[in-house]
Amino acid sequence: MSDLISIKGIKGFGYHGVFDFERRDGQNFFVDIEISLNLQKASISDDLQDSIDYGLLTTIAREEIEGEPVNLIEHLAGKIADRILLQFSQAISISVTVHKPSAPVSEDVTDIAVTIIRP
Repeated sequence: MSDLISIKGIKGFGYHGVFDFERRDGQNFFVDIEISLNLQKASISDDLQDSIDYGLLTTIAREEIEGEPVNLIEHLAGKIADRILLQFSQAISISVTVHKPSAPVSEDVTDIAVTIIRP
């Protein structure tokens, strides 16, 4: 059995990108996290110990967004996913989407995002 914890729109300001101006000026990044896990025990016990603390998940994502700059949002998403999987053994799989709405592309777009899925 696999249940789901989903968090959308974790916001942070970071300096990620391949261009010098991205590293200098920074921009907002947004992260969505979906974690598959078994929540049967938590649904019965009503005890946070039987689930994953959402606050810790949002803190990990924000720390990575605001942390050491990386070139690619693919790498940033992977770092967030790997860190969460390392800390929370009850996770069966994770999906991390990093949104970079102000990505420097030549056409008008509302968002550019990358999703990393880890078993």
